[in-house]
Formats: sequence, C-alpha cells, structure tokens
Amino acid sequence: MFDSTFAAVMLTGLAACGVTTLGIHLVSRHERWARRHSIHFIAFAGGMLLTVSLLHIVPKALGHSDWGPALMLGGFLSLYALNRLLHVYLCKGEDDAAPLGVIPMLGIGLHSFVDGWIYSVMFSVDAFTGVLAAIGMVLHELPEGAVVYVALDRGRYRGRRARTYAFLAAAATTPVGALIAYPIAHRVSGPVLGGMLAVSAGALLYVGASHLLPQVEQEHRPASVVLFAGGVATAVAIVLLGH
Repeated sequence: MFDSTFAAVMLTGLAACGVTTLGIHLVSRHERWARRHSIHFIAFAGGMLLTVSLLHIVPKALGHSDWGPALMLGGFLSLYALNRLLHVYLCKGEDDAAPLGVIPMLGIGLHSFVDGWIYSVMFSVDAFTGVLAAIGMVLHELPEGAVVYVALDRGRYRGRRARTYAFLAAAATTPVGALIAYPIAHRVSGPVLGGMLAVSAGALLYVGASHLLPQVEQEHRPASVVLFAGGVATAVAIVLLGH
C-alpha cells in the first residue's frame, strides 16, 4: 500500500502534468489569450519560487548537509549548462525547421523530468517543504506547455501531432521523473537527502532567477510586477504560518 508521501509526490507530478497539458490546449486553441496571459503565471510563480527557496529550502538544505553551498552551486550550474546547450541548438536550428521543433521539445522534456525528481526530494524531506516548492513549480508548468507546442508548430509538426509530442515531452515526463526518483529519495540517509535537497535548491533558484524573472522584466507590464510581488508576499505568509 502506498504511503502518504508517495501519494503526495505522484499527485503533485500529475497536477504538473495536467497544468502543462492545459497550457498546450490553450495555446493550440486560444493562442492569442495564452500569449497575453502566460506572463502573469510566470510572474507569480517566479516570486513564489525565489522566496520559498531563499526563506525555507536553502536554510533547510544547509542544516542537513555540510556540502550544501557547493551542491547548491552544482544544481544551479547544471541547469545553467542545460539551458545554454538548449539555446545553442535553438540558434543553430533557426535555418532548419525540424531542429527548431525537436530540440526545444527534448530540452523541455529533460527539464520537466528534473522537475519530477525535485518533487520527490522535496516531499521526502517533509510535506511542508514539498507543498511550498510544488505551488510555484506547478504554476510555471503552464507556460512551458505553451512554449513546447509553439516550437513544434513552427517546425514541421502540426495539429494533433504537435499536441501529442508536446504532451509526451513536457507533461508526461514530470510524473515519470517523480516515480523514478521517489525510491531513491525516500530511502537515503539524512545527509544524502540533505545533499539532494541542496542540489534541488540550486535548481529552483536557477528556474526562478534566470528563467522566470528575466521573462517578467522583458514584458514591462505593471500587472506582472504586481503579480510577482503577490507571489513573494504569498510565499512569505505561508512560510511564516508554517513556522
């Protein structure tokens, strides 16, 4: 019989899958609406992730592992390297329609798989940490679904084919990553789990500071600034209430 931690991990992974699928559906059926409002989800999610990471997850990781700072740097730089590699292929693929669709699909698929891994680590530490990380992470899945569908649609993939590939890459990979990572994260010792938490904290900081926040700054929309501040305030309130 599944325990409550496993159930929480899988429910979160499936929720992320559902939100990503919603993003794919919205951009495929209502592209103008999705493009106009996706930045609002990104802004709120960015505020949540950065605040939760700095106020709760980073201190907890430092308390569990002496190697915490180095491992956080490793998590941050690993996602940075993945992102740079993705951009290299994206730029290279501008003259070829097939890579323009496939390379982003593979990159976001790997990113979504890592998201599932992060969920397993966070919930294995404790339920409160898992819930805090999940709120911001799940919200940022909606724009990711839209991004991978648009990338495929601009390549040589259309309609149902693009929706199917986008779902398999960006949505289904998250619960799969959570399922694969859970047996490892749930059974390791405290210091090892603390190290995994530190790597995850670095990854979350990268997602918030280098992936989400720059998109908010590029839009120059007053509403996005308000929503970013709302994400920060919401996270602060949840952390204080939790403590």
